[in-house]
Amino acid sequence: MISNRPYLIRALYEWITDNGLTPHLLVNAEQAAVEVPSQYVQEGRIVLNVSANAVQGLRLGNDLIEFSTRFGGTPYWIRLPPLAVMAVYARENGQGMVFNQTPDAPEEEEPPPKPQADKKPVLRVVK
Repeated sequence: MISNRPYLIRALYEWITDNGLTPHLLVNAEQAAVEVPSQYVQEGRIVLNVSANAVQGLRLGNDLIEFSTRFGGTPYWIRLPPLAVMAVYARENGQGMVFNQTPDAPEEEEPPPKPQADKKPVLRVVK
């Protein structure tokens, strides 16, 4: 099954912008295929403002997130895989979602354990 992360990123982006807030991505800049300006990376992470007035050509694809933006007046083309996104949140109130950081871990919760077939149900009278 393909990752649900790209779909959640798009949904959260839309939810944040529909509420008139500013969407930001927290990105693991050390992950493979991440192209961001290294001088703005702190502790292996970078925060990217992806609001409509901060970027051009935003594409939130299943395999790649890309857009053009400016840092300190200098234009940069940003490219990163959705798995590099650690969180999507609104700048104004911090609401959003933090993603699981283990690349091989499933994005959804583990199903509850199945009851063992060997054990029979037991009823007790409680007084």
